[in-house]
Order: sequence, then structure tokens, then C-alpha cells
Amino acid sequence: MRNMVIIGSGPAGLTAAVYAARANLQPLLIEGKEPGGQLTLTTLVENYPGFADGIMGPDLMDAMRKQAQRFGAELVNSHVHAVKLKEHPFRVYYGDQEVQTKTVVISTGSSAKLIGLETELQLMGHGVSTCATCDGFFYRGKEIAVVGGGDSAMEEATFLTKFATNVSVIHRRDVLRASKIMQDRAMKNPKIHFTYNTVVEEVLGTKQTGVTGLKLRNVRSRDLSELRVDGLFVAIGHNPNTEIFKGQIDLDERGYIKTQPDSTRTNIPGVFACGDVQDPVFRQAITAAGSGCMAAMEAERWLEH
Repeated sequence: MRNMVIIGSGPAGLTAAVYAARANLQPLLIEGKEPGGQLTLTTLVENYPGFADGIMGPDLMDAMRKQAQRFGAELVNSHVHAVKLKEHPFRVYYGDQEVQTKTVVISTGSSAKLIGLETELQLMGHGVSTCATCDGFFYRGKEIAVVGGGDSAMEEATFLTKFATNVSVIHRRDVLRASKIMQDRAMKNPKIHFTYNTVVEEVLGTKQTGVTGLKLRNVRSRDLSELRVDGLFVAIGHNPNTEIFKGQIDLDERGYIKTQPDSTRTNIPGVFACGDVQDPVFRQAITAAGSGCMAAMEAERWLEH
């Protein structure tokens, strides 16, 4: 019987582990399929407080992992494939193990939807990004492309015009899905140009050169063309990693875990959710870490009572 099982090892899960371990709860953290979460896909992180010169994403996660272990958190490199949250004690299943626990902290994060190209994965963090707030700064004076047609794509494109000389929005349909206000804002921006009925076939460049361009295909005429850009931002949405919780915990229409206002409490007493799995709005390492701290403190209080 554990006091706490933490599912997921991004900034939220590892911060929860630090706080829970310091409270002598001896938490068990199961890292998941992507130990360290989305930050392990990024290169330089410049907006995490305390690192004046920035820090590499994998290095930041490694430091958090060591910090949690120093205070006595137990980390297991495996992923949770099933949970039973409808009865107490809760049961968590990973590998061929079953563990019983008094509290569960869910920090399974979300995954950015990708186009699905091999070259896109190869150049992730080398000119391909899924986060304008994280990486826009590196494209001062450069030309970039944004793939997508929803609100997040318009928001990212507009944000990127602070740095880039030109932003090309590439959308596979002939109309945008974005709300009218977001469309208007983007269309009024002289730095943003739209390419409709077009998909990215290939991302050009190497890890050494970074992204140098895109191979595009018009979905109607089937014509191929090349666009010279220094970076590609993929903004076609995120999927919260909540598949194993469906039917057991309250999710919103997009699949994010619902938490109570100003809290990480879910609809199940003793189950808490933190980080991107319950935050479709901010999705930053620092906000995830903050909510991980909240989850550990709320779980500790819940155990006391």
C-alpha cells in the first residue's frame, strides 16, 4: 500500500514527487512512455525561471528527476496501462505489477498532434516546434511557417510576427476553422500570409543546418512547390493523455481532466490532476510545475484528514 502514486514524469509529476517526498510520503512515480515529458523534445529552454542562460530541456528534466530521488521518491521506468479509481484503495497497473495506493496524482500531460512526417520528427527541436511561446524568440529576423487553421494556429502565427520577418500559414482546406476575431487579427497583420488547400509533404534540412524549407503539395491541383523557411511551427492541436481514465473520471469534451476551481482535485476524492493533462490553456513547464506542487500539497492534506 502506497501513500501516493504519481503517473507521469514531466515538470508536473516530478514537482509533485519533490513535494510529496519532502513531506515524507514516499511517493512512487511511474515515468510513462516519454520520461521527462514534452520538454525532452525541446532543445534550449529560456523561459524557465532561475536559468539566466537557459537550459537544455532534457537537462532540466534530469535535474528535476535527481532532486525528487534525493528526497526519497521512487521512480520506475514503465508506463501505466490501467487504473481502478472507482474503489478505495485505488489500483494502478504497470508492466505486470499492480500497486495499491491511498492517493493518485495524474500528470500524464498532453501530446502535440503532428503532421506525421518522418522529417518532421527528425528535425523536432532543430527548426520544427509545437510551441511558439517556447521557441519563437529563436526566429528573430527569420522566415517561418505555421501549419494549422484553428485558433491556436492564428494565435501562434500572430505571436511569431513579433520576431519573424514573414509568417506563412499553411492550411489544408480553403477556409479557416479559427474564430472570426482570431482570423481578423491574423489577416490584418501585414507579416502573415495564407496558403490554402495545401499540405506539407516534407520538411527540408538537417540537424546541422536546421530547417531550410518545406516541400508543399496543393491538394486540389496536386502541384508540388517549395517554400524557403527557417522554421516550422505545427499548430494543429493537442491530445490530452487520458485514454486509460475514460469512464472513471470527469473529462471535458476535448478529453482534458476536469479539476475544481483553484485546485487540482478531480471529481474523485483522493485523485488529483496537474499539468497539461488538465490545462489546455497555458501548457508551460512553469505552470505545470506549479500545479504539481499544488497536487502534492492537496494530496498531503487529504491524507491527513
